[in-house]
Amino acid sequence: MTPGETKHQPFVPENVHMKEFTLRAMLIGLVMCVVLGAANAYLGLKAGQTIAATYPAAVIGMAILRVFKGSILEENIARTAGSIGESVAAGAVFTIPAFVLSRAWPTFEGPGAYWKSTILMLMGSLLGVLFVSLVRRVLVEDRDLPFPESVAASQIHKAGRAGAQAAKYLFYNIGLGSAIYLLSSAQNAFSLFASDQSWVLGIGRNGPKALGLGTGAGAAQIPVGGITTLDGPTISPAYVGVGYVIGYRLAALNFSGSVLAWGLLVPLFMYFQGHQIAGFLPPGLDAAGANDAWLKQSAAVWRYVVRPIAVGGMLVGSVYTLWRMRKNLLAGLSRAFSEMRVKHSLEGVSRTEQYMSSRVVLSLIGVIFAAMIVLYSYLSGGVLAGVVAAIVMLGVGFCFATVSGYLVGVIGSSNNPISGLTLSTLIIAALLLVSLGVSGTSGVIAVLGVAAVVCVSSAVAGELLQDFKVGYILGGTPRLIQAAELIAVVCASLVMYFPLLVLHLGNIKAGGIGFGDPKLSAPQAGLMAYLAQGIVGGQMTWPLILVGMAMGVALILVQVKSPMLVAIGMYLPFGTVAAIFVGGCIRALTDWFVEKRGLNEAQRARVENVGVLAASGLIAGEALMGLLTSSLILANVNLPVVFKDPSYLLGLAVLALLAFTLIQIPLSNAGRPEDPAPPTAFM
Repeated sequence: MTPGETKHQPFVPENVHMKEFTLRAMLIGLVMCVVLGAANAYLGLKAGQTIAATYPAAVIGMAILRVFKGSILEENIARTAGSIGESVAAGAVFTIPAFVLSRAWPTFEGPGAYWKSTILMLMGSLLGVLFVSLVRRVLVEDRDLPFPESVAASQIHKAGRAGAQAAKYLFYNIGLGSAIYLLSSAQNAFSLFASDQSWVLGIGRNGPKALGLGTGAGAAQIPVGGITTLDGPTISPAYVGVGYVIGYRLAALNFSGSVLAWGLLVPLFMYFQGHQIAGFLPPGLDAAGANDAWLKQSAAVWRYVVRPIAVGGMLVGSVYTLWRMRKNLLAGLSRAFSEMRVKHSLEGVSRTEQYMSSRVVLSLIGVIFAAMIVLYSYLSGGVLAGVVAAIVMLGVGFCFATVSGYLVGVIGSSNNPISGLTLSTLIIAALLLVSLGVSGTSGVIAVLGVAAVVCVSSAVAGELLQDFKVGYILGGTPRLIQAAELIAVVCASLVMYFPLLVLHLGNIKAGGIGFGDPKLSAPQAGLMAYLAQGIVGGQMTWPLILVGMAMGVALILVQVKSPMLVAIGMYLPFGTVAAIFVGGCIRALTDWFVEKRGLNEAQRARVENVGVLAASGLIAGEALMGLLTSSLILANVNLPVVFKDPSYLLGLAVLALLAFTLIQIPLSNAGRPEDPAPPTAFM
């Protein structure tokens, strides 16, 4: 602390002792950890995005503990344990399916797949907690770091009764999201309305055709001379909720990628259907197919030609993101190494300054490092390659865990570019292992193993630092927060395999292919698998990758805010991105009504808070119902098909209902102009 600065005063003074690390707080937190983690696993596989669980965990934990008259520090422990499941899930869905997509693992079933997945998640989670524990003080106490989401979460806890009252918006919309998903045709349950709207776009060798409304399943059978079927906005509470949370600008950037893919590249390639394009397609998918096969041909062109171009764009986008943050990255690393040189003792230290000693942390890191050498040696088939992979994991993992924590302090965990950090790790590991002669399936497994551990550790590190900051503001005990996180990440790692398995097998049983299916696209994992196979096996379609990289450079030159988001829009199915865009448009309409009514800052904050809670409820509702229906399908429980021909008009009516919910509920809770301002807005 520099001269003239006042000492930080937490909400609960350091000399006050109250219930904090209790059994009921941990049980509530662990249940939320598993449930919110599973919901985010679903969302990450379906849409390639996860949502921060800090706010739902804070509201739910506070609502339950208020019944038992729990303390504010108990609420903090419950939220801390409950929110970390989202980070473990994010790290898992971004990397674990890559082992299946790359065929490095022949199957995702059985004890072998469970233990391999669990060990990777567990090692990454523990390292994330340990890495950030080394830099906790210097980052948490840095007054130049705003920690926007930590401040918002702490204000929710301080709000007390008002926060508990807000829980109803979350729970009501969980029910709404669940009901809409169950009544849709997404899992052939009831089929009251169609879950997506499909437009047949005919720009092919038979000339332009009218834009007509078709059906999701039937459109694929329509023998038109056009090029493709565009699935319109999927009637998905989760996708619409995601679009609402991220806002119109980011949703529009994401949607522009789909417009670029399906409005320009796919029609262009299908129009000029030469042997050059056919050469990129698998055997049996010749671009000069018959008229009734054009829809399948266009889907193949998107998957095998356009998506590699999107991969090149994502690579440039990830590098550009890291470059823009280079000053923050270097500052975070400098602080980390400075903290490691400081001796620490708990003797005479106040409650709010007690945390795990660096000696214990470093010893545990050493134990995990030794275990990773053994694991990577086994995976790669060589001791030298295993040692190199472990060193890369340890060095890059620590750097990126620190970077992740620092970025959370600047922009919050919702905007933390974990996938970009993981891509950089994967490329470094792949090039090093290839230079050592590692190749084949064992090389792919080793590369993905490094990426998986680093991805999970970076995600967990960022979330934990956010939790440390909330505890710092509220007056929590750091070592108890660390203990809660360690228990929670072990719990999450032990169970996170099961929602992935249920979704994978449920998709297969429903007629899909599991991971990588349009309804379970797992875009980040697909990218990891593609790069690992391409670099290690020499199978990358470099011409298409280079085209995508050039496109990424062009997006940077025209000052596109997020080239990475545009490329992801090209990579994801059109229906998914369109639904997210609809959610962004709904958010824009809400903001327009706020402006038109001339609401003051306090009223705007209330509208934003309630809106984000309502959207989070829709996301959680569909995610939980999606897991339930997948489990039922897997258990051979046939869901009733009440309506054989789902209604598209009713589907549009449901979309209108979602729009009304996300506009009317927040606006109706704006309150009076003279009412006091609520806690800091969520986003």
